Amino acid sequence: MKTNYKLNVIAVLIGLLAVSCGVDSQTDEDNHNHGDEHSHEEGGHEHHDDHEPVVYFSQQQYDAFGIEVDTLSQRNMGSYVEANGQLEVPPQNEAIVTTIIGANISSIKVIEGDKVSKGQVLGFISHPDLIELQTDYVNAWSQLQYLEKDYQRQMKLYDRKVISGKEFQKAEADYKSSKGMVSGFEAQFKLLHLDIEKIKNSDIYEQIPLQSPIDGYIRLVQIKMGQFVQPQKELFEIVNIDHIHADLMVYEKDINKVNAHQKVKFTLESDENKELEAVIYSVGKAFEQEPKAIHIHAEIENKAGLLLPGMYVEGRILVDDTKVTAIHEEALVREGGKFFVFTAEKITNSGGQVFWKFEPVEVKVGRQDGTWIEIKLMNDFEPGVQIAMNNAYYLISELNKEEAEHSH
Repeated sequence: MKTNYKLNVIAVLIGLLAVSCGVDSQTDEDNHNHGDEHSHEEGGHEHHDDHEPVVYFSQQQYDAFGIEVDTLSQRNMGSYVEANGQLEVPPQNEAIVTTIIGANISSIKVIEGDKVSKGQVLGFISHPDLIELQTDYVNAWSQLQYLEKDYQRQMKLYDRKVISGKEFQKAEADYKSSKGMVSGFEAQFKLLHLDIEKIKNSDIYEQIPLQSPIDGYIRLVQIKMGQFVQPQKELFEIVNIDHIHADLMVYEKDINKVNAHQKVKFTLESDENKELEAVIYSVGKAFEQEPKAIHIHAEIENKAGLLLPGMYVEGRILVDDTKVTAIHEEALVREGGKFFVFTAEKITNSGGQVFWKFEPVEVKVGRQDGTWIEIKLMNDFEPGVQIAMNNAYYLISELNKEEAEHSH
């Protein structure tokens, strides 16, 4: 009996001890939870409530992750026609500088990439033939002055019947021949951009300037110092990119879908992450045979960065201009067969410390246009609600990590 009694007493004591331990354990857990909340209140570290699936970032973490936030916006994501091509400029925005006479390059004033203005001197040429040309002009012009006066004198004598018609006709022919020669010289000097009045005063140019016919940039310099250049040799190439546009090819099957004023979205091969927009202003009326397609020309609206003729572009012509709520693919994450975006809220605690609260919100996805994806909200957002525009994958990873920690 005593033995049974002792066993019963031990059992009761063990039970009481277990209850006591349970209470202490619960108290410790409560204290721990309160401590975490207090820690967050004072800006200690990341925390999310067990009943609220959120993740908190300090301002330092927010900056380190490079998170961007913004409000949702509408985007054109209708059906489109794919069209590839390259950047071009109109023919009147390109120029080649040549010379009309053979000469040596005596000076080069520009290099490739330089910005130049119309009429700016790009270099100089020189040659004995150029000096001789000017000298011949001075002699021809002086001879013309004499022949003009002789012609006027002979005309008066002929009117008075003093001289024969034959003498007058010879004076007239000599005058007009000399005048034509002088005009020919002057036309050459105009092409060479020389001051004719200066040459008439025997002020001879030893070097002839090479001038830019348009505003633009030097694309190519094809000469060297001292080089002899033949007439019509290409010396400089100049391009004006102010009116650079997208020249795209549309295949025969899509021609009926394309017309002027439609919008085009395109990317450059040199920067595939940056999307540019353009508007069609001209649709070709003749087929290219290889491949069978027509040219369309689109004026670029948001010109930015380095846009050069010849750059390859990949474009999409919007033929059904539909606006939907869309978000960049970096702002969307798939978890457990569902899609989520994260709302973002900036919080300042009583101590003046800044935190960012990110909360997952389930959405449905629709069509995709490049890196942009249509989303459909399960519940309406309040006006002005901000969304994390990138790093959704890292946000869901942090959320899952915290939930795993709390489950332990």
